[in-house]
Amino acid sequence: MTKTNAVKAGQTYDIIIVGSGMVGATLACALGNSSLKIAVIEAQQSNFDWNEGSHDIRVSAITHASQHIFENLGVWESMQHDGVAAYNKMHVWDATGQGQIHFDSTEVGQADLGHIIENRIIQKAVQTRLADFDNIDLLMPVQPQSMRLDEQGVELISTDGLKLSAKMLVGADGANSWVRKQAGITLSSWAYHQNAVVCNVTTSESHQNACWQQFMPEGPLAFLPLADGQSSIVWSTTEEKAQSLLNMDEHSFNQELQMTFGSSLGRIQLNSERGSFPLRLRHANQYVQEHLALIGDAAHTVHPLAGQGVNLGLLDAVVLAEELQRAVEKKRDIGSLSTLRRYERRRKGDNIAMLAAMDGFKRLFSNDITPLKLLRNSGLNIADKFKPLKNLMSKRAMGQLGIGLNEKLPYLARPDIKS
Repeated sequence: MTKTNAVKAGQTYDIIIVGSGMVGATLACALGNSSLKIAVIEAQQSNFDWNEGSHDIRVSAITHASQHIFENLGVWESMQHDGVAAYNKMHVWDATGQGQIHFDSTEVGQADLGHIIENRIIQKAVQTRLADFDNIDLLMPVQPQSMRLDEQGVELISTDGLKLSAKMLVGADGANSWVRKQAGITLSSWAYHQNAVVCNVTTSESHQNACWQQFMPEGPLAFLPLADGQSSIVWSTTEEKAQSLLNMDEHSFNQELQMTFGSSLGRIQLNSERGSFPLRLRHANQYVQEHLALIGDAAHTVHPLAGQGVNLGLLDAVVLAEELQRAVEKKRDIGSLSTLRRYERRRKGDNIAMLAAMDGFKRLFSNDITPLKLLRNSGLNIADKFKPLKNLMSKRAMGQLGIGLNEKLPYLARPDIKS
């Protein structure tokens, strides 16, 4: 179990972060040992006592930029101890044609393209790290019930009557953010009418430290390598097909998966429970208000076909941390709109560009119109042969390019920075 702090009612903080998941806890770590007094509140009590040999069915593809963030925050070694899987190749193809593209880390002079890490391993590492900082209180389980924003800051009251106040509030509480709803921040959003089915499988042939992704009209099917030779799958498909996959017995599911994916990895065998979650594009129309900011899924959710969701959220966290620390250094109000808009300006355009790109890919590859099928298959093959373009795509996917055209990566997302 993760250690929690005892806090007196009426405690005053500089920042309250609602949500201690991967992104919220990363923001807190990035502000560790600063002059800011921080409360991180989480509705669910964490439990990291896992059964030996078990795996989380939710995983994330971590870019080099995100890896650098974790290294600089002192949590990467913990993740490596619990299990990370480097992948150095990626194979992508269109199931309805001959189009394909292959990425190899050696082509861009890197040891790997990224890492596949179970979400629980990331959350354990960043949440456990919070105990090392005297300026951070981790409070759980604490369920917020109401909040009040005024010119002084925020007052938050939990369901058990705990009252906290701060100069600013950060919503890091996921796609259905309570903070966002309480603040009255609206969304641009649409459903894809798809669900992602997730589970872990064993294969008779090695995954070769590669990611394998097949595009089909109803959605992509991805096999992602795990540290012990198993694979995590993310199968995006129609809502009806997803429910059918969940209801199948194990033998029928194995047959359906084998028939869909083929024999590239040999015989496939289900090795975990199955889960499913709906796919929807969301983008908050504003990331900030006076004394309030949204980060991660509370601000945006993206189709998982390129695995960029958590990486966008981690960049949100470290950019917001930079701007808050800059405000402290310049003796400015950390909750002022001028401070928080600097964060919004640095992140919003980049996030919109990624959301638009993933939405475009989803619509292009889920379309069965013949001219579009020919276009995407030709495009894959041309991109595969045109190395400058392919290498640019690799570097962007690895998080090696800065935000926009001129800005460098955030400080904590760069290599060899001592935290």
